[in-house]
Amino acid sequence: MEGKSDISSNHLKPNFNRKYFFRGALYFLIGLAVFLFSLDLMISSLHQLGTAVNDTILLATSNPFTGLFIGLLVTAILQSSTTTTSLTVALVASGSLSLQGAVPIIMGANIGTTITSTIVSLSFINHKKEFRRAVAAGTYHDFFNILTALILFPLEYKFHFLSGVAQFIAVKFFHQPIDLHGNFKMLGPSLSWPIDFITHRISNGYILATLSVILLFGSILFFRQVITHIMGLGSQQKFQKLFFKNPYKSFAWGLLTTAAIRSSTVTTSLVVPLVAKKIIRLRQAGSFILGANIGTTITAFIASTFNSNAAMSIALTHFLFNLIGVLVFFRTPYLRDIPFLLATGLGKLTLRNRLVGFLYLLVAFFLISFSLIYFSR
Repeated sequence: MEGKSDISSNHLKPNFNRKYFFRGALYFLIGLAVFLFSLDLMISSLHQLGTAVNDTILLATSNPFTGLFIGLLVTAILQSSTTTTSLTVALVASGSLSLQGAVPIIMGANIGTTITSTIVSLSFINHKKEFRRAVAAGTYHDFFNILTALILFPLEYKFHFLSGVAQFIAVKFFHQPIDLHGNFKMLGPSLSWPIDFITHRISNGYILATLSVILLFGSILFFRQVITHIMGLGSQQKFQKLFFKNPYKSFAWGLLTTAAIRSSTVTTSLVVPLVAKKIIRLRQAGSFILGANIGTTITAFIASTFNSNAAMSIALTHFLFNLIGVLVFFRTPYLRDIPFLLATGLGKLTLRNRLVGFLYLLVAFFLISFSLIYFSR
């Protein structure tokens, strides 16, 4: 009987694993299909809205400073740079937004996405020393992206550095010539049949645009929840045990998990409580966060592959922004210490006055953005 039981249990185990694998793969494909469908629907809705809306978007983003803070504000409100960058790719693919106009939005989105980890750090306000460490961990991501933008934004503004390099790579390595006159060549298959079915029944571009944003945001949340559950990232103990052996492993795990989840918001926010409770050090968390910054660019590549060659360039711009930041601040002597010094300095200020954390959040993400958008009109 014992031998029979062993055989039976061994026979059942592979079936369970196979079922679990196929269910996860099915959820993955459903999330991906809805994500791509929402982007195609967004492009169709922008075409239906006509030149008036396109001209409004172009006017709003014609000032690079305004574009930067639009990207920051939209991402801070949605708490998802994935959504902002995906929408930006759709705007570029539809011809509603130029490549040069999209680059500042991508930079702003990178800064805006850090708001979630900063908000998480504020939850430790009742524990003074934990609050100091949490603020340092939560704002390290902020300072990394702010410093990277301070380096690259002037270069893009003056010389179109990022957009120029992205166009060169698109032509040289992906063999996709960029048509700057608005004729956008499709790179991959589009979901034309269901798009035609919907657009023939709903002729209002505003309704289609709203529906596409809801589907886009919903698909990202669905995909994130499924992968987070599969990978067991809801448990801080599992998270700490797997991902923080050394800086390079932390960086690699940050990249891989964020690419899988398609959200640096989730992975970087999980790090904050670990630092606050002294489970890991801030420098260990820093390596993971920098890897997450690279991993989050995968969504723009997925979106661009199925849209246009210009969209590929904006995806490359997103990747280059994060890659250059990592090259500067990951292992470069002296420079790598700057984000840590700024983050720990802000953390120490919270020991004197805990309101400093709230003031930083309001000023950095909202007050400065609204002010600069207003004065640059």
